[in-house]
Amino acid sequence: MTEASRKDAIVADALSFAYPGGIQALTDVTFRAARGEFLALVGPNGSGKTTLMKLLLGLQRPQRGRVLLDGQDILQLKPAQLYRRVGMVFQNPADQLFAATVEQDVAFGPRNLGLAETQVTQRVNDALAAVDVLPLRDRPIHHLSFGEQKRVCLAGVLAMQPSVLVLDEPTAGLDPAGEAHMIELLLRLNRQHDITIILSTHAVDLLPILTHRIYVLCHGRVLREGTAQQVLSHHQTIVQAGLRLPIIAQLFQDLACCEGLSVEPLPMTIQEARQRILDWLPAGAGCAAAGRGAP
Repeated sequence: MTEASRKDAIVADALSFAYPGGIQALTDVTFRAARGEFLALVGPNGSGKTTLMKLLLGLQRPQRGRVLLDGQDILQLKPAQLYRRVGMVFQNPADQLFAATVEQDVAFGPRNLGLAETQVTQRVNDALAAVDVLPLRDRPIHHLSFGEQKRVCLAGVLAMQPSVLVLDEPTAGLDPAGEAHMIELLLRLNRQHDITIILSTHAVDLLPILTHRIYVLCHGRVLREGTAQQVLSHHQTIVQAGLRLPIIAQLFQDLACCEGLSVEPLPMTIQEARQRILDWLPAGAGCAAAGRGAP
């Protein structure tokens, strides 16, 4: 990211929240996302991830602390001002889609901003094209596959042209092809369009591929924060938060235990693993392997 993009886009400052009945969901959680960052919230069920996302969207009010959007307390913003700048995609499309057709659903937000119909149409076209579902604009919602529904949900949020995008388990329930498409789409939105992305996920294998930083939540507190390498290489964090290593990292950790090989730092991606394997090969063998187009 450039120096300009490092300015905080959204900040959670010492948030605490309890549900009726005294269930403490968050305690003094501090969180910040810079402009253009791709962040993940990870942790076991009940760790506070969903509550934190709701607080970031103003869907819940904290008992203590505040959420700042570009330096402004979101509680001082009107809903229209907030939702033009921050959008959320829920895990289940059924919680978000409601109109009869794709076009009607995606047009709902821009139309309620009071935009002219020509502007609404342009926003719908741009949003549908951004998530690769433009040919589906006239399709009834109930005729869409689950993956298509997820992308239409995302299009409906993008039509509001937010600078911050919050997603709850965006790859959950998708087949491998749908998951790969969603990963490529999110990376494109973040890297090419500079949208700040915050996602909650249990898919640890995606973390080194997608994220700049990770926040690990456990029992309503931030347990650890850092890059995928920093967080997922920390054994105590993995155990305490009920996480696991990405498959690539687990494979190399097993090699270290069984074969006595040096694997520090643990490779987290296929590219890192490939380089580590080439480093182990005798001098000259790596060039030969590369020349054969080793994956």
